[in-house]
Amino acid sequence: MKALKLILILILTVLFASQFVLADQEIAPEASLGEKLLLQLWSDMAKPDMEAIEKTISKGFQSVHQSGSSNYEQEIELIKGLKLGEYALTDIKITQDGPVIVVTYFVSVAETIDGKRLSKTPAPRMSVFLQTESGWKWIAHANLKPLK
Repeated sequence: MKALKLILILILTVLFASQFVLADQEIAPEASLGEKLLLQLWSDMAKPDMEAIEKTISKGFQSVHQSGSSNYEQEIELIKGLKLGEYALTDIKITQDGPVIVVTYFVSVAETIDGKRLSKTPAPRMSVFLQTESGWKWIAHANLKPLK
């Protein structure tokens, strides 16, 4: 039964050119590098795997949320407090210019930030990854309000 669900998910992904992800789903080997980086990041946040996140996030990281901007330390604390439920990533768009990958997407997720349960309405996000000597690093993130 689980295999049938995975096949259905893969078919829908191809048909609609979007990516549907559940926290415990594996990353498809044919996914682009940008998709792999994004999907691994969300998988790590959903667990949460703080050791993996701390290795992935750049010391020069910055993000912007409705509440303002965050640096590396602030984002680590925010992620530690996340309580993610099932999530779906859709409308993934990826560009790469040299050592930089920019990924824009929509996320629908049941999440709790700062003790407040947020809407599952799809909301736009942007994550930026930078290739360094020690691998790909998550260097920037934009967390926007759901579109009305």
